[in-house]
Amino acid sequence: MTSDSSGDAEWGFSAYEAVRHRLPDVDFSGASQRIENLSELVERMDVFLLDAFGVLNIGEEAIPGAPERVRELQAAGKTVIVVSNAAGYPKSLMLEKNARLGFDFAPEHVLTSREVLLATISSLPRVKYGLVASKSFGLEELEHLDGEFLEDDPGTYDRAEAFLMLGCVGWTDQRQHLLETNLRANPRPVLVGNPDIVAPRKDGLSRQLGYFAHRLADATGISPEFFGKPYANVFETALSRLPSGTDLTRVVMVGDTLHTDILGGRNAGVKTALVTGFGALTGMDADEAIRRSGIVPDYIMPGP
Repeated sequence: MTSDSSGDAEWGFSAYEAVRHRLPDVDFSGASQRIENLSELVERMDVFLLDAFGVLNIGEEAIPGAPERVRELQAAGKTVIVVSNAAGYPKSLMLEKNARLGFDFAPEHVLTSREVLLATISSLPRVKYGLVASKSFGLEELEHLDGEFLEDDPGTYDRAEAFLMLGCVGWTDQRQHLLETNLRANPRPVLVGNPDIVAPRKDGLSRQLGYFAHRLADATGISPEFFGKPYANVFETALSRLPSGTDLTRVVMVGDTLHTDILGGRNAGVKTALVTGFGALTGMDADEAIRRSGIVPDYIMPGP
């Protein structure tokens, strides 16, 4: 089950490095500047794109000081947009969670990879999807799809014309094996709503959908289509919500993961800020991780 801890930050870092050939190819130059928190960027930036896990919250708890920092940025007239790879559950639940944790975001200022993926599907020919998603969240936002949840019945895998991977709650190694075996016998498109390999929890890192998607690619030779950070589609959507002519040098992507937030932000042409005290790099030497990966944020700070 994916709720199990996958180990430490080194495990997650190495897992991302192993799939670099599937991530955007970005050149980095220059050095990082160390700052204490986002308050130091108020005069330099107009738009703050914030990751959720590792920047705003860890699991079901807000990161200390994060709600106050967001309110400070909003009070200063800054545009603050959450850009999250949370594809496993409807946006309404994310908005409820944000409010419960003390954040005040308008719906248009919360963007998930799930939204980007579903918007893309709406313009594609209608097909029958095999859904890698949790039944517990129901069919909210998925009502228009012709799809079956994939569990332990091989017939549901056979009937699918394409596969839609949204979340891995309840997904097992046995079901992963069924999917890989089915795709080797009959290759079909695979669309992935969450490229994250790991996510920070209070008790460590948990395996996420990206782990299973990359594993599938290695096992079958199929190239999944990813939606979300670090890929361009989610950043294009986020930036399309800004006024025309927005200066990208005054837009910053803030995240805890080098291979999604920082790599994706630089690929999109915006500034980047890495949080090191929470999230994916907790317990690692951040400078060593930057050196090993070659992914260099513009700013480094312990917390938001």
